[in-house]
Amino acid sequence: MSEKLYSLLSTVLNISVEQITDITGPENTSSWTSFNGYVLLSELENTFDVKFTIDEAMDVKNVSDIKRHLKNHGVKID
Repeated sequence: MSEKLYSLLSTVLNISVEQITDITGPENTSSWTSFNGYVLLSELENTFDVKFTIDEAMDVKNVSDIKRHLKNHGVKID
């Protein structure tokens, strides 16, 4: 599942999969703008068939947070 997640992140953020780690986030990725954050949220919800709350969306500071919220919604992440 991480492969699917990383591929999605790579596409939305226009970075290589190799650049993505658990600490990848808006603070250290110039293409992770507020607009791309909204696009990412939408793509995550569509791809993994989940619906994030506003609190969950606002809580995301990096890839590790995305994984945690996906797991909380029952998505298996390796």
